[in-house]
Amino acid sequence: MLEVSHLSRCYGSFKAVDNVSFAIDKGEIVGLLGHNGAGKTTIMKMLSGYLEPDAGCVRIDGVDMAEHTKRLQRHLGYLPENLPLYGEMTVADYLDYAAELKGLDGDEKTAEIRRAIGATELADKIGSPINTLSRGFKQRVGVAQAILGRPRLLILDEPTNGLDPTQTQQMRGLIREIAREATVILSTHILQEVDAQCNRVLIINAGRMAVDERLDRLRSANSLLLDTSATGAASRLKALIGVINVEVLPQSGQYRLIVKEGADLRILAAAAAQSIVESGDQLYRLQPEQRDLESLFRQVNERSMTAGEEITDAA
Repeated sequence: MLEVSHLSRCYGSFKAVDNVSFAIDKGEIVGLLGHNGAGKTTIMKMLSGYLEPDAGCVRIDGVDMAEHTKRLQRHLGYLPENLPLYGEMTVADYLDYAAELKGLDGDEKTAEIRRAIGATELADKIGSPINTLSRGFKQRVGVAQAILGRPRLLILDEPTNGLDPTQTQQMRGLIREIAREATVILSTHILQEVDAQCNRVLIINAGRMAVDERLDRLRSANSLLLDTSATGAASRLKALIGVINVEVLPQSGQYRLIVKEGADLRILAAAAAQSIVESGDQLYRLQPEQRDLESLFRQVNERSMTAGEEITDAA
């Protein structure tokens, strides 16, 4: 549905986005992560057609964004982190204006505005000037304008910013509902939101693609945690086929088995259990180690910092 090929963008001598490529299918909810200044916002602006790339291309359903910008923009929704809202306009007037910008008119426009108001629970505020709304309600107005016209591609930058826990749950439900018919890209600094909603994550670091993987695969590290009565089992565990290294953990009898990429953890677990039992020791625990998104994000940034230090030293 969405194809991004070798996308690059510079601001003067600074390369904000460097040769980024990925593809997203219809129905996917993909988290776009990166530290401040990593290039996320620049990527989102290029995906939405509001910023031209210096190199590379964006295609939606095979149609090139550079060649058919206005046509494609009618079929996408974009919520930037700081959406410019016109405070003197009422919610109804603003959504009417946003719908016209998307090329909606007549009964279709009326129906879409009503749908967006209902989906974001703005009915009680339709006659209120936007500058009288709380931050949470302003955020809902932003989401409402983004979903007008049932976009095929929805790009949301910090969609739960300013929402209370109940509103956040409602927003998650809305995003899942939208994803039944569209592709959703969700950028946020709240990693729990990515864990709760996304099935895949893209991590951008220093303008480059650092990680592109499904969350279920990312959560499974290539390692096994083993707890046993044996205190000197490291050497024989390391001899198992598929084990790269064995780390002896601080707790007595606990080990981390680092395994080769793509190795079958079930087969290795069975072999490790057999080795412990046949040696006459007790096996208390044996399980794949689970990673969380926060630790992965930290590892990506640490690797980047280390690489930067190495470059500086070499220079």
